[in-house]
Amino acid sequence: MEQPLHAGLPRQNPLPVMYLKEGISMTSILFRNARIVTPTGVTPGELLVEDGVISQVRFDCSIDAPADRIIDAGRRYLSPGFIDIHTHGAGGADFMDGTLDAIYQACRKHMEHGTTSIVPTTITSTKESLLSFVDLFNQVQLDREDIPNILGLHLEGPYFAYEQRGAQDPKYLRSPDPEEYNEVLRRTDRIIRWSFAVELDGADLFLRTLREHGIISSLAHSDATCPQVFRAYENGISALTHFYSAMSGVRRINAYRVAGAIEAGYLLDDLFVEVIADGKHLPAELLQLIYKIKGPERICLVTDSMRAAGMPDGSYILGNRETGMETIVEDGVAKLPDRSAFAGSVATTDRLVRTMLKMTDAPLHEAVKMMTLTPARLLRIDDRKGSISEGKDADLLLFDENVNVEMVLVRGRILKEN
Repeated sequence: MEQPLHAGLPRQNPLPVMYLKEGISMTSILFRNARIVTPTGVTPGELLVEDGVISQVRFDCSIDAPADRIIDAGRRYLSPGFIDIHTHGAGGADFMDGTLDAIYQACRKHMEHGTTSIVPTTITSTKESLLSFVDLFNQVQLDREDIPNILGLHLEGPYFAYEQRGAQDPKYLRSPDPEEYNEVLRRTDRIIRWSFAVELDGADLFLRTLREHGIISSLAHSDATCPQVFRAYENGISALTHFYSAMSGVRRINAYRVAGAIEAGYLLDDLFVEVIADGKHLPAELLQLIYKIKGPERICLVTDSMRAAGMPDGSYILGNRETGMETIVEDGVAKLPDRSAFAGSVATTDRLVRTMLKMTDAPLHEAVKMMTLTPARLLRIDDRKGSISEGKDADLLLFDENVNVEMVLVRGRILKEN
């Protein structure tokens, strides 16, 4: 089995333009001479896409089948498409801007960097803004042909602890309100995740309600003790949102040391953790520790990006342009104006994979797994997405030794080609 990516490899020539049969709709694509990234390694092989699905994968022999287009991968890496389960925007647009165009614009920018499936994420706001966004999201074309797969909606907040507010606007923080969240759930069936602080008053009933609706629950912006997280885990919580960020750790309560949410994340082996691997939110030492203890089976790389992802440094609004918070983007990260805290990343998914390769000893196939199969498993969509396997959706990438994305396919459609 081939060893994955290392910096000493020479850069390959640009992708050649290959064969497109005249008069035939491009429903089949054959990749030859590829290094295929699977959950267990990287192996030379060939892959056939037919009608938006991976129909054949061969590692030991050539695929003998007609195809509308044949692409010589030139020994580039053929990978499953990246899945971003937590992002607030990109390309100058925020999902809370209040327009369909802004949603599509942000999704399209992420797609350019390898994201083939995406979960738009809200930020803490007024009840009116939350309901307005939910109504707008009901109008989103989830399978629009020029953007990544939109898998559903991730609500981040507004049920957060003030002590762990981070860049969330404190005036909108509140405890779970059954009248409010039941109204949200009545208005849409597109919510797939909800992140909240599990220790707040009313959190137990809220967690039970999410479980009844089949919504994945995650701890976020929480000051919970380790026993409180254990109780939430026993009642269905599945993940820790942006691990370490805005999250309690060991502290003293009445002179005694008490473990927090971070320690619970390590102790509960099958609890998923989100990791913002932009090289800024977490230093190399913590990325190495998380990788060593949790491993690629439970780490979901996320951008947690705001509107400045894929954009130059400068001043940007976090959240809705009218009611959001001012931020400064510099040094590859967004910060509050007083530089007292980060205000979301400006990362794209390709950057996350590069960071894990650079700052940890994760091999390529495991870094990719944390950006593909593991988040697919958290979202319970690994039956059709997250890995290269016959019968799964043809969400695919071609990238070079530096994870520069050169081709993007979403359900068999080529949306980007350098």
